[in-house]
Amino acid sequence: MPSFVRDLSLSSATAGFVAVLVGFTSSVAIVFQAAQAFGATPGEISSWMWALGLGMGLTSLLASLWWRQPVMVAWSTPGAAVLATAGVGYGMADAVGAFLVCGALITLCGVTGWFERVMNRLPIAIASALLAGVLARFGIEAFAAARSALPLVLLMLASYLLARRWWPRYAVVIVLAVATAFVAARGELRTEAIQWSLAQPVFTMPRFSLEATVSLALPLFVVTMASQNLPGVAAIRAAGYTTMPISKVITITGVATLLLAPFGAFALNLSAITAAICMGREAHEDPARRYTAAATCGAIYVVIGLFGAAVTGVLTAFPRELVVAIAGLALLGTIGSGLAVALKDEAHREPALITFLVTLSGVVIAGIGAAFWGVVAGTIALLVQQWRRKGLAA
Repeated sequence: MPSFVRDLSLSSATAGFVAVLVGFTSSVAIVFQAAQAFGATPGEISSWMWALGLGMGLTSLLASLWWRQPVMVAWSTPGAAVLATAGVGYGMADAVGAFLVCGALITLCGVTGWFERVMNRLPIAIASALLAGVLARFGIEAFAAARSALPLVLLMLASYLLARRWWPRYAVVIVLAVATAFVAARGELRTEAIQWSLAQPVFTMPRFSLEATVSLALPLFVVTMASQNLPGVAAIRAAGYTTMPISKVITITGVATLLLAPFGAFALNLSAITAAICMGREAHEDPARRYTAAATCGAIYVVIGLFGAAVTGVLTAFPRELVVAIAGLALLGTIGSGLAVALKDEAHREPALITFLVTLSGVVIAGIGAAFWGVVAGTIALLVQQWRRKGLAA
């Protein structure tokens, strides 16, 4: 702990808070919709937040402190979207049974190392293009927010440029402080949503059925691995943390899902977007100290789990435009680095560009998100390109 206090900085703590702010506010509504699809009561929805907050928080916090690397765990946003539509007609018991099956499959992928072996064969150009494609949407949304909040976005952009020039390490800190003061002065902070109360866990006995496994568990597992863990590993590799034990982290997320599923933790996985915030230079100049940003993020998630509705109200009090703008500005460096690596090698440039564009498109096929199809398209392009060159050489 003394070493953590010594390594912690204002910029890394702010990066952890921004990661929570962006990750939570951008998708918490989808999680609520998923719970409501199963007929969840207000108490059960609060229990979902308790389980997810503790699951994300403890795995991120403890793993980051143990390995001294920024381990970022999040809930499966695309998984929640699948549950919000596929969950209609099923009860909470069926849902918990499906969560347990999904957690077991994630654990199996981690224990056997299958997923990491597949990722090890992915060229760094394709992985970097995948990450850039995932994050670029947030960069676009940051400036698109000017359509509805032009003064705020212009102020944040000006603050960012000046801070990057004079105080680059604290650029995100300064932008967040200026933006918060601006919206507070205009009376745009929705503080009425804050309700101070502790979340209470609600245990649900699982019910297993073939129908729920096929309709809920398998789609939840597939989209979690393809749309969350895949870009999550890409974020880790792009940030240079090549020694992070991917299979062990995947196993931890699977085990945490198994333990907390009866209380509403539907699927935990590697983060990509919030991980990029905590793994970038904006978090800390020294990569060896960026784990403090992930640990801070984890600690805040634990508080979210314990206080549930109260912290939900605090985070959702910020205007949407502020959230998307701070996310886009915080990710600018990572997006640029990802594109630079992806397009550096001429031999991989075109497949990487295809990966980037398909991922950026947001296309969803068979319920699987664009991150997976971007890798598929880029890999096919790379194979065709290499086959053509081999043919000409022969």
